[in-house]
Amino acid sequence: MSYAVNKSEDQWREELGAEQYAVLREAATERPWTGELLDEQRAGLYTCAACGAELFKSGTKFDSHCGWPSFYESIRPDAVELIEDNSHGMERTEVRCASCGSHLGHVFPDGFGTPTGDRYCMNSIALDFTPQDEA
Repeated sequence: MSYAVNKSEDQWREELGAEQYAVLREAATERPWTGELLDEQRAGLYTCAACGAELFKSGTKFDSHCGWPSFYESIRPDAVELIEDNSHGMERTEVRCASCGSHLGHVFPDGFGTPTGDRYCMNSIALDFTPQDEA
């Protein structure tokens, strides 16, 4: 797949820290309950930590009690790319940034009580947050 933001893996390694590179470029997962954005409750905008693309609005964030920041929908349907993921013996849907192809997390159809029924379970380290008063 071709993305608007294309960089070599060496460029990504230089720009991202080791942990961010592992999650964003190698589809690793941060440990649950450790991400700094898990308990973020201010109004604002969540963007891709790799390329800065807008991904989620704070109004769609909810506490799913899963250990990672959760959202019930992306800012626009074309902001994220959804890919079938059958790794680790599970059937899941991977969520990638549509601008750079970086791994963000997974989406599950268990966002009970949300308008969409979806739970975009994202890695904090894959996201940047800008409070509304700074956005």
